Amino acid sequence: MSRCTEMERYLFDLNGYLVLKNALSEDEVAACNELLDELQDVGPGEWRGYVQGHNFTGSHEGLNLQQIYEAGAPFENLIDHPSWIEKVIHFIGTDQKNFDGLHGPCFIDENFASIRGPGQAIGLHSGGQDRITRCQFRYHDGRFHCGQINILMALNDISEGDGATMVIPGSHKSNIQHPEFDAAAMSTVATSAEGVAGAEEVFLEAGDAILFVDAIMHGSAARRNSGQRRIAVYRYGPSWGFFRHNYRPSAALLSRLSPERREIVMPHKPAMVPPEQ
Repeated sequence: MSRCTEMERYLFDLNGYLVLKNALSEDEVAACNELLDELQDVGPGEWRGYVQGHNFTGSHEGLNLQQIYEAGAPFENLIDHPSWIEKVIHFIGTDQKNFDGLHGPCFIDENFASIRGPGQAIGLHSGGQDRITRCQFRYHDGRFHCGQINILMALNDISEGDGATMVIPGSHKSNIQHPEFDAAAMSTVATSAEGVAGAEEVFLEAGDAILFVDAIMHGSAARRNSGQRRIAVYRYGPSWGFFRHNYRPSAALLSRLSPERREIVMPHKPAMVPPEQ
């Protein structure tokens, strides 16, 4: 397990994100891409097993494959991957035993793979000024208490022109709405993060990952090169949270997960009811 270093704590607090080099092995990346080769023709709203094609606002975003941990072992193995799971739990704030103990260490409320081609992107969104509980950044008494920690994994190289993820470092602590995101200007920045003051591209090699708090402003540049940008995103939060969408893990997935992974995927226990009279 890869524990948090003091330097990682400092840089995460300062910038709102970390780059985890070589988080996935070459074999892990290859296995994930093999499954994506089989799924890339799934259209929005279509199902392939328990994986659904999806996008948020239109085809300019590319294809999301929701519930990607249902696709097979390569994506199941990312649920509690040793390259990041202890860091995730640390920044959520449940790695110490003084939380209530009634819940698990964390919960995945959304997981998907994303495939983008030329011209596709997503605009910047979020920011500390929103003060949303689900996505909050908070630090108190020497501990982080973050509402959502995202792991974005590069499944191929993402460099200049490839549609890299973009962030505004430090924006997870912002008290002020980005001036370019006034209602009158929003239409000019809604489909790409490029050209927005303060936004920086984060280039990755296949197997690298970005760990970031959802409160940071984030999006992507438009892909200008041929080919595809392939990533996967797992969103982690406290285990008392609930699913972002109406997807639920299948009985088949839950039955084959280890107890530790099952606790992350479905920490919600059956309701307590009185015995029949």
